[in-house]
Amino acid sequence: MIRCDGLVKIYKSSDLEVVALQGLDLQVADGELMAIIGSSGSGKSTLLNMLGGLDRPSAGKLFVDGKDMLTMSDRALIRYKRDTVGFVWQNNARNLIPYLTAQENVELPILLKGRRKKTRALELLDAVGLQHRRHNRLSELSGGEQQRVAIAIALANEPKLLLADEPTGSLDSKTANQVLDLFRRLNQEFGLTIVIVTHDPQLARKVDRVVAIRDGRTSSEMIRSANAEENAASDKQEESAAESHVEYAVIDKAGRLQIPAAYLDNEAFKDHTRVRVDWEDGRIVLTPPETVKAER
Repeated sequence: MIRCDGLVKIYKSSDLEVVALQGLDLQVADGELMAIIGSSGSGKSTLLNMLGGLDRPSAGKLFVDGKDMLTMSDRALIRYKRDTVGFVWQNNARNLIPYLTAQENVELPILLKGRRKKTRALELLDAVGLQHRRHNRLSELSGGEQQRVAIAIALANEPKLLLADEPTGSLDSKTANQVLDLFRRLNQEFGLTIVIVTHDPQLARKVDRVVAIRDGRTSSEMIRSANAEENAASDKQEESAAESHVEYAVIDKAGRLQIPAAYLDNEAFKDHTRVRVDWEDGRIVLTPPETVKAER
């Protein structure tokens, strides 16, 4: 569904240039449920905006559903945003019109498709478990209910790709869990490809893969383990994120490897810009400079 090769995004303002993405590589399979995490300024929101057609890459390659996002015409980009992608924002003010009911909010985007808006809106509200609240306005809905209406709106154009920007950022932990469970159910029932940008560590238990971005590049991936899948299938209590997922560092096409920040904070590596790389018994071993000198 998504392929990024050496993706670069540069923002220019007067004499200032900010490089938000610095050669990012990423692939997302059709029907995958995955999350992107990273600290503020890492480039994760920039990537989401480009996937949603809200911004264009500066260089590299970005294909979504076979469409080249770098060379796409303005007219084709409008069709892409209307037909291929759905977006859920953290701020409900961007998702919902407050003086309309839940049903009326969902009906609005359906008009673009020319379908029977009432029938389709009720189907979507039922899919997110809110048909009984269809006549309620925004002020009468809880934060979690508002976010579920927002998800129904994002599904109104029958997208192939659903993007969510910090969808649980303003919710308490219990409500956030309910929203994340909804994403997983939609992924399983409709085969929808879902990409979620978040800072929420709980999310690792709910998705199949978590990609961490650091300094504009993918730095590591956490992939759901087979044991976690078996426990989820048998309704056992899920493990912690560390137990349910296996973390891998990512090597890009140029052979660059981002070492986890926690390792670099270790006294042995702290403040060093060079390491020795050796091949020992089928393993790559990194040795800090002091250790190398001591051995000599």
